[in-house]
Amino acid sequence: MRHLSFKTKSANEQIVKRDWYLVDATNQTVGRMCTQIAHILRGKNKAYYTPHFDCGDYVIVTNAAHVKFTGNKLDDKEYLTFSGYPGGQKGETARELLNRRPIVVVERAVKGMLPKNRLGRAMYKKLFVYEGAEHPHKAQQPKNITK
Repeated sequence: MRHLSFKTKSANEQIVKRDWYLVDATNQTVGRMCTQIAHILRGKNKAYYTPHFDCGDYVIVTNAAHVKFTGNKLDDKEYLTFSGYPGGQKGETARELLNRRPIVVVERAVKGMLPKNRLGRAMYKKLFVYEGAEHPHKAQQPKNITK
């Protein structure tokens, strides 16, 4: 009997083809939408996904100001920041942060779902979040992603 050997191809710069995706955040639940975005940024939607290589795509998120939270999270969820000084911890609710800086809500949710190393930081750089419907990436011809 002849032994068949198949080599597993590991992703590299020659193999990876990066696409652009557009997500409209209007009336989408933050967590569910951001898991889908993180999945694409990591490259897990591709057959040649390799954990130690950045093979993800670019993601554009529009209408970040119109995301929604389920349950009481809008008033109960708290975003904390700490300056490093004694008494330097500040917190604000999801509602306050969504009114003040809606882009940060989506960015922080996605960033928390990516690896905590230089590979995760490289993946995060491929995320572009915009408050309104306009974005400057029309030349890349992004593909729309629906729920």
